[in-house]
Amino acid sequence: MIKHIAIVIISSLLSTMAIASDSLISLKSAHSVTETANRFESLLKEKGLTVFTRINHQENAENINQKLAPTQVIIFGNPKVGTPLMQCSKTVAIDLPQKALIWQDQQQQVWLSFNNPDYLKARHNIQGCEKVLTKIFGVLTKLGQAATK
Repeated sequence: MIKHIAIVIISSLLSTMAIASDSLISLKSAHSVTETANRFESLLKEKGLTVFTRINHQENAENINQKLAPTQVIIFGNPKVGTPLMQCSKTVAIDLPQKALIWQDQQQQVWLSFNNPDYLKARHNIQGCEKVLTKIFGVLTKLGQAATK
């Protein structure tokens, strides 16, 4: 049942504003990379998630006289969600805390991308944590949609 709900949600996202691959879900943004990242970070904090850091890869590239399209990563998490996931599979810790990539493609379109929870489930052979994975998917999708509108 949970898998069917996730499929319906992903299908509806794909029909409007998202790209899903086996490993990433990418939501199309109506804003610049900086604005999308600002909005996403603000939403994370409003929901009580911990924002550990924000990395501006474009700025770092400029520091070594290289060019890179706007690209930022926000690293965030919530031990109330991450801990149960790690209890199901210790190796998922390599992918925690969560990350969101906010980037601009060659057509100047901005995207917000995050790990597909189904990918994490398969990658780490997570069993018995379907509710946690569904919750992660729902929260990331909701926050991502709010940040990109």
